[in-house]
Amino acid sequence: MKKHIYIYSPSGAVRDKAAFKRGVARLQAMGHEVELDVDALSSQQRFAGDDATRLAAIHRAAASKADVALITRGGYGLTRLLPVINYKKVAKAIEQGMLFVGISDFTAFQSAVLARTGAITWAGPALCEGFGVAGEPDDIMTACFDDLLLGQGEGAGWRQHRDALASQANAGEVDAVAAPIKASFSVSNASLWGGNLTVLSSLLGTPYFPEIKGGMLFLEDVGEHPYRIERMLTQLLYSGVLARQKAVILGQFTEFKLVPHDRGFKLQSVVAWLRTRVKVPVLTNLPYGHIATKVLLPVGAKADLSVEGRDALLFWGH
Repeated sequence: MKKHIYIYSPSGAVRDKAAFKRGVARLQAMGHEVELDVDALSSQQRFAGDDATRLAAIHRAAASKADVALITRGGYGLTRLLPVINYKKVAKAIEQGMLFVGISDFTAFQSAVLARTGAITWAGPALCEGFGVAGEPDDIMTACFDDLLLGQGEGAGWRQHRDALASQANAGEVDAVAAPIKASFSVSNASLWGGNLTVLSSLLGTPYFPEIKGGMLFLEDVGEHPYRIERMLTQLLYSGVLARQKAVILGQFTEFKLVPHDRGFKLQSVVAWLRTRVKVPVLTNLPYGHIATKVLLPVGAKADLSVEGRDALLFWGH
C-alpha cells in the first residue's frame, strides 16, 4: 500500500522540529514515499514563510502528482491566501485523485475549495499533531488514514453525550421552548461540510464561505471558552446558515478553562441553548477535532446520517 505523500506548510511555522521528524519517519515506516516541500520548514514571523512562499507551496503540492497532500500543522495564515490560490489547479489535482488532508486553519482552504469548485477535501490529521506525537499515533486515527489511502473509508460511528436525549427544560434563561429531540431519525444524501468553528465563521459573507443548503455541518474548536463558541454559533444562527442545514454535528471543543464567574455556564449550556434556537437536530461528541482519536471526514461529499438514541452513524461512499 505504498503511497506518495507530499508534506507542505500553508499556515503556521513548524515549531516542534522533533514532531516533524517523527511524523515523517512514521509515514516512511508505514511504507509510504514521503516528499517534503522545499519550504516545509520555512519561517517568517509566525508563518511558514511569507505569503508568496506558502502560496507556492500549495501550488507545488497540487502539481506534485502525490496521492496525498498533507499539511504539517494548522495555526494561522491560509485566509490571507484565499484570493490568490489557483483553484483550477487544486480542483484538477483532486479530480486526478489527490487527497488534500488537514485540520484547524486548513478549514479556510477546504471551505474555499468547496465554495469555488465543489471539490472534496478531507478533514483529518496534520503531520505533526497526528503522526509526530511522542508516543504512538492514535490507532483509530491511523486506521482511518489507512482506510482513506486504500479507498475503503466509508463512515464513522460514535455515541453522543448522555444529555443528547435529556429534557431541555433547564436549558438556561431562554425564552424559546426547545424542539423535541427525536430518539431516532435519519438524513440522506446531504453535503457534509464544516471544520474549525473560528475559521469557518470568519469566512461568513466572503466568496470563500460555502453556500450549502440541506447539508450536515460539523464543527470543532480548540482553546475557545464556551461563551466564545456560543458567540460564533450565534453568528451562524442569525445569518441563517444553521437553519439551512439538515443537521448540526458538534465535534470536540477542547483546551478551554472555565472561571468562577461562569456560575455553571459551560459547553453543555451552549448546546442546550442552541437546541432552543434551531429546529434541526444538534448532535454532539463527534470524534473529530484537536484530539488524538479522530476520524477523517470528506468535506463536500454527499453523506447519510442514522441516529438511534445516543448512537450515531455517518456514512458515505457506499
